[in-house]
Amino acid sequence: MRSSHRTERSLDELYRDDPERADALVWRRRGVLKGAALAAMGAAVGGAIPFARNAPPGFVPSALAQGAAAQGPEYLQMEGKARLVLLGDRPLNAETPEHLLDDDVTPAPNFFIRNNGQVPDAAPNAMAWKIKVEGEVNTPLDLSIGDLQQRFEVVTRRLQIECGGNGRSFFVPQARGNQWSTGAIANSEWTGVRLRDVLRAAGLKDSAKFTGHHGSDLHLSGNGEAISRGMRIEKALDEDTLIAFRMNGQPIPQIHGAPARLVVPGWPGSLSQKWFNRIELKAQPHAGRGMGGTSYRVPTAPIVPGSRNDGATFRDLENMPVRSILTNIAHGTRLPAGTRRIEVRGQAWAGDDTVRADDVSVDFGATWTAMTVNPPPNSHSWQRWRGAVALPSDGYFEIW
Repeated sequence: MRSSHRTERSLDELYRDDPERADALVWRRRGVLKGAALAAMGAAVGGAIPFARNAPPGFVPSALAQGAAAQGPEYLQMEGKARLVLLGDRPLNAETPEHLLDDDVTPAPNFFIRNNGQVPDAAPNAMAWKIKVEGEVNTPLDLSIGDLQQRFEVVTRRLQIECGGNGRSFFVPQARGNQWSTGAIANSEWTGVRLRDVLRAAGLKDSAKFTGHHGSDLHLSGNGEAISRGMRIEKALDEDTLIAFRMNGQPIPQIHGAPARLVVPGWPGSLSQKWFNRIELKAQPHAGRGMGGTSYRVPTAPIVPGSRNDGATFRDLENMPVRSILTNIAHGTRLPAGTRRIEVRGQAWAGDDTVRADDVSVDFGATWTAMTVNPPPNSHSWQRWRGAVALPSDGYFEIW
């Protein structure tokens, strides 16, 4: 008798390195789906796949990819929060399913959670919360939230905050970190004062070229700050970069940074310091936790995927890339038989930029239908897109 050991791999792992070979192994096919392979895949997804001829090599139906794991996602159980997908509880991180991002203004319960360390205790007196401005300034400041409201213009803007790792779960090979899909984004109404007004009141020196941000959240070890990032002074002086103290007209929830947080829209959300209490103006880039190396940075030249790199040739991630999501139809939705037209809508955004066009495909990218894209209500807000797509028959379709 001979015995052998075989390591079972998930569907995602099978397709990771050689999608065409994986096709041959899983579906006994290479190239276009047809015959028994097509019937097998149709049976697996629960219906015919009318546009299978257009599916690219290595294609895994979304319905199968989402069910590849033995267990489905774990959901957050927290008072005041929607049913978010839990990515980790130490530190606490949870993302929002796309169908919960259908509002033009993201409600607080639907706002994703991104933490780097411990959540601090609530401030006993929010109005007395102090924020220091120091470093390369002529007049260091120590201002309470009450001072900010009295001394500076209070503004309200719809602003996007997006985690720098949004979409990481789609990287091949897999990248380290929280495996966000597309739900690490929110677009709430933030009320506060412009950071530039406060910095100008402190008197910026010519040497003030960068910022360093600080908050009251501790690292999980209890040793130092959980995260402390900074940005170029140009972004700090943007009209939409705020010191915010209200979210959707209400005090900011504790989990989202009460009583005050920075909102740095269009750039990685890690810059939007929660539990914000101090900002330094610096002549050189900040060297806090979360800066340098490969943290929140991207290559300036191609590198071998999966290789080790110390980030010496990287630059800071700043303006976030263009992205759009479908929000009115949830993954796995079953429509009535005979449906031939679907109204679709969603959100689109592009960091500091404005989205000009959005197109939708139901035939695996062979053809595309232009959608209507609304202008943003203000800069750095996401934009609503909407339209309709036609289906030729019943069956399994993916909306791309």
